[in-house]
Amino acid sequence: MLGAQIAAAGLGVVYGGASVGLMGAVADAALAAGAEVVGVLPHVLAGAEIAHQKLTALEMVPTMHERKARISALADAFIALPGGYGTLDEMLEAVTWAQLRIHAKPCLLVNTAGYWNGLIEFLDTAVNAGFVKPCNRELLRAVPNSAEAVRCIAAHLQLPGND
Repeated sequence: MLGAQIAAAGLGVVYGGASVGLMGAVADAALAAGAEVVGVLPHVLAGAEIAHQKLTALEMVPTMHERKARISALADAFIALPGGYGTLDEMLEAVTWAQLRIHAKPCLLVNTAGYWNGLIEFLDTAVNAGFVKPCNRELLRAVPNSAEAVRCIAAHLQLPGND
C-alpha cells in the first residue's frame, strides 16, 4: 500500500536495495505503480541480502555508514514501517541528524497496530527526564498509517493538491 501511495503522490522511494521484507514489498508496489525506486546496498550485505534486480537504480556502496549517508542525501523524508534493529538505527540516526540541523526532513513512524507505542512512550519519558528537549522530541512523528505519512511528506514538499 505505501509504495502505491508514494507513486500516486508523484514521489519516489530510496531504500536499502533488497528484494525481500517489507521494504522489498514497498519497492515492488512503487515500481508497479510507476514510481522511481533507488536502492543503496552495501557490498557487505550483497551476499546476505538479495539485491532487487528491477529497481530504477541500484547503487552499491562500501559500508553501512556510506549507505545511510547516501540514502540521506537522496531522500526528501524518512518513513519507518514496523521493523527491527536496522530500522530503528536508520530512523534514529535520521532524527539525530535533524536535531543537529544537518537536514530538515520529516521523520515519520508508521504506527501500524500501535507497533511503535513503546518507542513513543520511551521518547516521552526521555523528555520528562530532561534527556530530550521537547522541540527535538517533535522531530520524530508517529502517524497511524501510510496514507497519512505520504500526506505529511507531500505537504512538507508543498506538492500541488496538498496545501
